[in-house]
Amino acid sequence: MSPYAIFLLYALAILGFVFVTLLLNRLLGPKPVASALKLEPFECGATPVDTRNVKAVPIKYYAVAIVFILFDLETVFLFIWALAAQPVTGFMLGTFGIFVFLLLLILLYVYRARLLEAVTQ
Repeated sequence: MSPYAIFLLYALAILGFVFVTLLLNRLLGPKPVASALKLEPFECGATPVDTRNVKAVPIKYYAVAIVFILFDLETVFLFIWALAAQPVTGFMLGTFGIFVFLLLLILLYVYRARLLEAVTQ
């Protein structure tokens, strides 16, 4: 049998399992009834004290979160590269250099855009 056919059967089995599980949950699962208490906002088990003082999160925090995720993923890729680079060749060192160069470019952008200074103020 072809590897593609095996993969297709595997993917269909996974999708079938998910479909059957969701169908059984809909048929046999509890049917919650919406009530005024159920629709009330939930905040650590307590009723909200003041709903007028709720402010949106400034957009600058999202930029910091994206940069954090980017650096976090690149760190994971560096660990994977270090584990996979058994015989270190010139090509592997070149790709590592490009990767670190891109990392430094992003770090320079974060420094020039003053992303971290905007959040600490």
